[in-house]
Amino acid sequence: MATVNPLQFIQQVRSEVSKVVWPTRREVMLTTVMVFILAALTAVFFAIVDILIRGGLQYVLSAFG
Repeated sequence: MATVNPLQFIQQVRSEVSKVVWPTRREVMLTTVMVFILAALTAVFFAIVDILIRGGLQYVLSAFG
């Protein structure tokens, strides 16, 4: 790899960062809300699955015990 002058490196980094399309405040808020909603739905789903599995195991174990 070729060595790059530190000043040149900083200029290249600034050039690349200027090409980044940053999200708007509205986009950040919307995606944040969506993450919280999906996390809550996932938690509810796994809680229901856990309750069903626990109930099924208790039923099976009580039938043999």
